[in-house]
Amino acid sequence: MPPRKNRHAKAGKSKKKTLLWTLAIFLLLIIGGLVYYFTSIYNQLDNMHKTGEDSPWANVPTASAEAVKPPEWEGTEPVNILLMGVDARGVKKGEVPRSDTMLVASLDPVKKKFYVFSILRDTYVDIPDHGTQRINAAITYGPNTAMQTVSDLLGIPIQYYVYTDFQGFMKLVDAVGGVDYEVEKDMRYTTKADGPEFDIDLKKGFQHLDGKMALQYVRFRHDATSDFTRTERQRGFLKAVADKVISTTSIIKLPTILGEVTPYIDTNLDISDMWKLGAVGYDSSMGGSAQIPPMNLIREKTLKDGSQVIGFSSERALKQFVEDTLTAPEPSPTPGAEASPGSSPSASPGTK
Repeated sequence: MPPRKNRHAKAGKSKKKTLLWTLAIFLLLIIGGLVYYFTSIYNQLDNMHKTGEDSPWANVPTASAEAVKPPEWEGTEPVNILLMGVDARGVKKGEVPRSDTMLVASLDPVKKKFYVFSILRDTYVDIPDHGTQRINAAITYGPNTAMQTVSDLLGIPIQYYVYTDFQGFMKLVDAVGGVDYEVEKDMRYTTKADGPEFDIDLKKGFQHLDGKMALQYVRFRHDATSDFTRTERQRGFLKAVADKVISTTSIIKLPTILGEVTPYIDTNLDISDMWKLGAVGYDSSMGGSAQIPPMNLIREKTLKDGSQVIGFSSERALKQFVEDTLTAPEPSPTPGAEASPGSSPSASPGTK
């Protein structure tokens, strides 16, 4: 029979070995989980850039001819991204619908601020090589034409684009678990043309919006102020969605979220730029937002066919308005002032 001391030594070594194996397995599980997590994110981000027949512009001749690699972003200068949302209902395969929503997100990595401009879709502009049309037609000629058109309008370079449709928006909202938001008034609209699944029926008040309800909220424009207040609502709601996406819970679910929305998104952002933009955006706050054209510059026009479009009084003044919005100092907070639910720091239409 071995001495008691040797038995205790062997038992101690056995426990120590078991503990080491447990720690090793635990570390392997953590490392494996992290590898799977980041690999999933990488693959989903990589799949956002569509090529060949998967591209929304596969059948647009000018899109492939004009496709150019965006300038390399060093992560120190402002970057501007055109966000385009379309209503693809009833569109034949290979056709590109006009954009229902056009926004520009401008991110300043030095100031750690981002700005959002929503462009009224009936704004009448010159589309390079395609004459003067409503700006929502620019997308039908390919993403580079859309980016150049918006760049010419705002007076700032547009380096990247992100394209999605209604389904992608609804999937995103549902993937983050919905958004708690203040609906500022009753919203109701029905039409036989689109079918009951696209009716709008929202009640006033603070409530939880799922993807379908959120789409109703950002689409609603059937009131006296039409597209003017709709663009303001879109800016405010997109900020609420962004806040939800970067929340701790959603970061953990990021691979699942990306898996839901990736099939509905096309972009020219590469993975390196996505990582850099994501890192800067996560650490940035809202600097301001505005409608384009601003209200004080709008001049409504009637075309020869009798249709109404939106013009503006001065191209130079519009570009100056954009520059002033991007360079304006932060307003001092009012003591005791609190934002109401569903509100955002966005400016009212036409103001900074």
